[in-house]
Amino acid sequence: MSLDHYYLLGRSGLRVSRIALGTMNFGTGGFHAAYGRTAEEARPIFRHYLEAGGNFIDTADFYTAGESETILGDLIAEAGVRDRVVLTTKFTNSVAPGDPNAGGNGRKHMIRAVEASLRRLRTDYIDLFLLHTWDRITPVEEVMRTFDDLTRAGKIRYAGLSDVPSWYAARAQTLAEANSLVPVVSLQLPYSLVSRTIELEHIAMGQSLGLGITAWSPLGGGFLTGKYRHTGQGLAGEGRLAGSGSPGRSWTDREWQLLATLETVADKLGMTMAQVALNWVATQPGVASAIIGASSTEQLDANLSALDVELPAELRAKLDEASSVPPPSVYQMFTPGYQNWLVSSGAKVGDKPAGYAPAVRNWVAESRD
Repeated sequence: MSLDHYYLLGRSGLRVSRIALGTMNFGTGGFHAAYGRTAEEARPIFRHYLEAGGNFIDTADFYTAGESETILGDLIAEAGVRDRVVLTTKFTNSVAPGDPNAGGNGRKHMIRAVEASLRRLRTDYIDLFLLHTWDRITPVEEVMRTFDDLTRAGKIRYAGLSDVPSWYAARAQTLAEANSLVPVVSLQLPYSLVSRTIELEHIAMGQSLGLGITAWSPLGGGFLTGKYRHTGQGLAGEGRLAGSGSPGRSWTDREWQLLATLETVADKLGMTMAQVALNWVATQPGVASAIIGASSTEQLDANLSALDVELPAELRAKLDEASSVPPPSVYQMFTPGYQNWLVSSGAKVGDKPAGYAPAVRNWVAESRD
């Protein structure tokens, strides 16, 4: 499971590494400035990822106010690896406050965003262009038509979505299939042992419709690294989640118990907690790749080695049990337990026999009689 083993992204022929390099911290401007890295600090991280066999790079026009794309474009050109890497960027967030069309998912902004990203990235095409988040306004038909036009124009190679409801992604893919538009091949979502909500619908939807899941925040924002501890005053430790770094977020007893289980599993395997948590995400059904960031080559190297070990079934089961959350509301009806109850209550449910073919009424013939 080393990094130079590549997997198809969704229902496409695009081959990507099981771990993607996130570059949200490349640059020192904008919203992410507090933990950003200069171009000189980012260079060894980028080079180390490539040397390990990685080819999947993730950024966005919004990261560090555009610096992430600029630094990444310079590093790719410097290394001469443009054709080798699978370059991903995203659009949606406003890049010009006061201009109503400088943000969102409308056609005007999509085209503007592509052109601006191409300039910053110093390239004439983007491998994977993602809608960054659902804006709740733009018709999905407009988004898919524009994706199709950008692909036909050679500006992008593949289209994808990030942080959207499952129904939105399903409608987008269905529109593409019904109208012979380019499909979406990737769906970027938050997923970790401490956040498994996407299993309710997104995972199965992606598997059914050909969208490969790329998981962001596979370490739960750093919570699953083990550097935080529970105290009487709440969470303590050195990192972004401590103090004011996680406003409005309180960690439950269940989550602290999960952390204890993760630590036990990590100790048994001789791995760090971060490595186990990352391994779990990257090897989950439907997940094409897990996105990680790094502040140093040492941290990156430790995370990349997460795939060197296969989690034993019994230890994976412990993690599954500790991180599971009872499904809410109607989702309870889709669980194996509920289906078993249906069977035991007298409903006759079974697999179709081999060679089964449903009877089809010839409504054309009947209408003529």
